[in-house]
Amino acid sequence: MKSIIYYFTGTGNSLAAAKKIAGPLGDCDIVPVASFADSTGPVVPDAERVGLVCPVYFAGLPAMAATFAERLDLAAADYVFSVVTHGGGGGAAALRQLDGILRDKAGRGLDAGFAVSMPGNYIQMHDSPAGEKRDRLLEAANAELDMIAGRIGEGERGSLPNSPVVRIVRALTYPWFRSHVHGNDRKFTVSEACTSCGTCAAVCPAGNIEMVGGKPVWNHRCELCCGCIHLCPAEAIQAGSRTEGRQRYRNPSVEIAELERQREP
Repeated sequence: MKSIIYYFTGTGNSLAAAKKIAGPLGDCDIVPVASFADSTGPVVPDAERVGLVCPVYFAGLPAMAATFAERLDLAAADYVFSVVTHGGGGGAAALRQLDGILRDKAGRGLDAGFAVSMPGNYIQMHDSPAGEKRDRLLEAANAELDMIAGRIGEGERGSLPNSPVVRIVRALTYPWFRSHVHGNDRKFTVSEACTSCGTCAAVCPAGNIEMVGGKPVWNHRCELCCGCIHLCPAEAIQAGSRTEGRQRYRNPSVEIAELERQREP
């Protein structure tokens, strides 16, 4: 069976998860959601098995992933699945949000959905784990992803995970996130440590950053993926004073060059 996995990622977790799942599936394409950001109209997967892998933001989907899901034409799909990665929960609510979008827009929901804990990167609220803690999280995630890949390969179908408490959290926080996310970059600043390398602009899945006079300028299409902050080699980008000195993170299974290619069609 031909498979296609669409992914959205900021610092690599969801791309790493997509690659881990794709391996055992055999004939499988891995396609960035960001590559569709400058187009309109339906997205018709050239595959019988279709997956979406993305992180959880505020107990819901990233804005770009939600918009992309609304465009999916799944009329020819035999099996539809999703894997959401998270640093602190919310997976059940995000999967149910996606299922609802697909039922409303594509006329069918998810056949299976899975949530996997991985190192968190929301640097505006907390440090990312490092050292042995990070390694333990990734080891456990890789083991879980191996099992998930097997279940997807077998065509497992079943009910989605449910958490009434998390659904309440999503109802309270996610609308605020969606209404504020694109302008969140107004908090971002760049220091004199900037070397004008352009990494921040290259890795931004929203194409939100342009280099002006050798410095990044944010254009208020932010997805809050935090990639520009984490992946700046000089740690020159901050989102207020709270991010100064906090641990930066990139999934060690993903290279910067892979993140720079997300917007390529």
